[in-house]
Amino acid sequence: MSTFWQRLLSGVVYIGLVIASILVHPIFFGVLFGLVTMLAVREFHHLVGSTRLTTIGSTLAGGFLFATMWCFCQVQTLDIMEFAYMQCAYAGFVALLLLAELWLKQADPIRNWGNVLISQMMIAFPFACMNPILDNSKYLLLALFITIWVNDTAAYCVGCLTAKRKNGNHKMFPRVSPKKSWEGLIGGFVFSLLTGYVLYLVGWMDSLPKALAFTLVIAIAGTFGDLMESLLKRTIGVKDSGKFMPGHGGVLDRFDSTLLAAPVVALLIILL
Repeated sequence: MSTFWQRLLSGVVYIGLVIASILVHPIFFGVLFGLVTMLAVREFHHLVGSTRLTTIGSTLAGGFLFATMWCFCQVQTLDIMEFAYMQCAYAGFVALLLLAELWLKQADPIRNWGNVLISQMMIAFPFACMNPILDNSKYLLLALFITIWVNDTAAYCVGCLTAKRKNGNHKMFPRVSPKKSWEGLIGGFVFSLLTGYVLYLVGWMDSLPKALAFTLVIAIAGTFGDLMESLLKRTIGVKDSGKFMPGHGGVLDRFDSTLLAAPVVALLIILL
């Protein structure tokens, strides 16, 4: 099978699973994204060369954090104190992972501490933030993904078209992501705003200003999330974070924009 058809088939499966998990049932969403969270954390630790014990422990911690947030949002009988106890258990488990460095005798324990904390704060926590968004509105979470997909696709297409000009286009961060351009960024933002207008027309947003602000914030956060993951790969010296999706790379490659956009949207829900 050619690379094009691999990318197309795996992309269709990926989009279909994400949409189905959001629309079909919260249990489907919880199982799928709980697994995705653990795969993403595991992938990160493989990238940075963590020990087997650290990788397993951090992966389990990430899955536990997602599960506790899902339970708090979906299990009606769970009160705030029970949720607090679960978060204390999660924090205690992460603390044990950090304390384990006293006995592992690794050459760079502080680097290992950093890897554990990064995997939890920048990967597991953002995935867990999808749960309150889903609890607020499944269409809001779906709008988050749709905006990210539109922004990424439009930025790529506009960037490729403007790169064909005589003088090319203007690169954003060539050291981090050589193909990203300011022209592509603007194109992505424009189409994201158009997406906001469509979301308002179909009734997913109750006001046009809110819809436009929502999609613009997602586009901005998603772009920086993508750049952060690119910086990670550039520092390590790899093209893709993994080989989980044929033609698309790893789990982090597919959800990099979401890792910053999801916490921002969750925060907006809390504030507004």
